[in-house]
Amino acid sequence: MHLLHQQKALHAFTKENQIQFESWAPFGEGKRDIFTNPPVKAIGDKYGKTVAQVILRFITQEGVVAIPKSIHPEQMAENFAIFDFELSPQDIETLRQMDEEKGLFGWNV
Repeated sequence: MHLLHQQKALHAFTKENQIQFESWAPFGEGKRDIFTNPPVKAIGDKYGKTVAQVILRFITQEGVVAIPKSIHPEQMAENFAIFDFELSPQDIETLRQMDEEKGLFGWNV
């Protein structure tokens, strides 16, 4: 699960069955220029946050556990700094609409 492949049906199934949905690659492995995505960057600018922080906050507000990978201490600290703001309903809807319903490697689950 990541911003561009939100797996909404699977997420609904996990909620209905009390299974915690997780995102093991919340940034989609950095593919599709996710860190320079103009709509996500615009949302980040509004809150004074980075694209990564907007994505992690979105995933968290959707009730998903995000597991971002980083070996850089400054990125790890940035990834934790997502609990001092909340995305508006309009921003949530904008991010939901970014779902391409296609996995990173061309297959769907």
